[in-house]
Amino acid sequence: MSAANKNYFPTPNEIFSLGLSPGEFAVYAYLLRCANRRTHQCWPSYRTIGAATQLSVNTVRKHVCSLADKALISTADTTVFTRTGLKHNGSLLYTIQPFQEVLDAHQQDELCRLEEETARWEYAKTVSL
Repeated sequence: MSAANKNYFPTPNEIFSLGLSPGEFAVYAYLLRCANRRTHQCWPSYRTIGAATQLSVNTVRKHVCSLADKALISTADTTVFTRTGLKHNGSLLYTIQPFQEVLDAHQQDELCRLEEETARWEYAKTVSL
C-alpha cells in the first residue's frame, strides 16, 4: 500500500441507511479511521475519540454503546500493567464488524418491522368494517 493510500479510509454509502445520529456517525468514522485494515481493530480511549469528534467522554460512551447495540462494532475490555507491575483497566478494544453483515441484519429488522406494521394495519382495517 502506498503512502498516499494510508491517508483515507472507506465508508460504505449504505451507512446513511442505518439511521445513525451525527454523533454515532462521527464516533464510527473515527473508529474506522483508527482501525487496522487487516484486523479491523483499534483501541482509542473515550477521551481520544472525544477530542477527535469534539464530543464529551460521556457522549462518546453513549455512542459506543449504541454502535455496539446496532452491531456495527464489538468491544472488549483490556488491561495494562504499569512499570511497577500494577494491573489497570485499559481502553476498550474495538472491532469493526463486517459492514455487509450489519446491513443485512438492519434490512431484515426493517422488513420484520414493516411486516408487523402491515399486519396491524390489515387487522385495524378488518375491525373497522
